[in-house]
Amino acid sequence: MKEQLYTIPVNDAFDKDCECPLCQMYKEIEDEAIEFTLGPSYMEDDIRMETDKTGFCANHIKRLYDCQNRLGVALMLHTHMKHTIKSLEKLSKSDNISKKSIFKKNEQSPVTNYINNLDNSCYICNRINNMFERYIVTVLHCYQTDDAFRDKFKNSKGFCTKHYGMLYDEAQKSLSGAKLNDFIKTLNEIYFENIKRVTDDLEWFIDKFDYRNEDAPWKNSKDAVQRSIIKTNSTFVE
Repeated sequence: MKEQLYTIPVNDAFDKDCECPLCQMYKEIEDEAIEFTLGPSYMEDDIRMETDKTGFCANHIKRLYDCQNRLGVALMLHTHMKHTIKSLEKLSKSDNISKKSIFKKNEQSPVTNYINNLDNSCYICNRINNMFERYIVTVLHCYQTDDAFRDKFKNSKGFCTKHYGMLYDEAQKSLSGAKLNDFIKTLNEIYFENIKRVTDDLEWFIDKFDYRNEDAPWKNSKDAVQRSIIKTNSTFVE
């Protein structure tokens, strides 16, 4: 089965002590995608054709810029901008807006459609999402076929809300009957148990700012804000 190729990174993520193993997987894929994009690959014609067409989202162009390879970023931006200019010039010249009928006044122009699509496209996001979808499938596969992984899954610290939803959705697509019910039951148990745990830690973090609790122990709340951000926003903060 093709998904078995990804069992090692999936198992590695579940071996780590984190609030969401899928966030850990996503971060590792994202780091690899950034490194790949700024490696020798950006000089390859097929990669450059793709980055010219899609560009990068605001988050990932900043990540690329922060890597200090300014020449690599400049080369990709230069050909992407030339591609954008050429495409928009062609569309703007062919869009005769003055002759549109009253019935088409509310339709978006080709220029607007192009810009909207460009605004929602990113070479790195595409690369991450294509890989991450396979990782989600692999989690389901491992749960069904590997007793050791099933125990890891059940003993994990749960998931962020976004990835809980992705697992929930994938299970309904790929499982049925008793297998589906078992997975959803386990998924619900570990998600709700652990998000409530972090919510309680966050509550105690807040209560510690009450002068009456000044001398009380922090318990497990010192990093509650960081862990809550993982649960709610699927991202890591220092």
